[in-house]
Amino acid sequence: MAIDLSMPVLIVDDYKTMIRIIRNLLKQLGFSDVDDAADGTEALGKMRQKSYGLVISDWNMEPMTGYELLKEVRTDDGLARTPFIMVTAESKTENVIAAKKAGVNNYIVKPFNAATLKSKIDAVFGE
Repeated sequence: MAIDLSMPVLIVDDYKTMIRIIRNLLKQLGFSDVDDAADGTEALGKMRQKSYGLVISDWNMEPMTGYELLKEVRTDDGLARTPFIMVTAESKTENVIAAKKAGVNNYIVKPFNAATLKSKIDAVFGE
């Protein structure tokens, strides 16, 4: 099954530069419908208003972290199936394990490029 490049993607990061970088990488990969949120709380609000095909979220944010957002999404029947990729600067094993247990679909460690992002997205969608 080919990835639907028209599906809405939500980037969640409190760092505007990171949002811009991920948005540009997604555009390079052919995604056209990309929204962003500055933290987990804002992301949840957007996810309850619009159906996203993929969420790419930073781990470290205030007041709601990407990890807390992931747990919220997975316990919400309307959102639970949303593919979720966690982005972090730290490759701590316990974080990876915690995110996996919470239901993350994939994990990216910063810094990364378009090829890495594409391979992670491909893996999520079984390409």
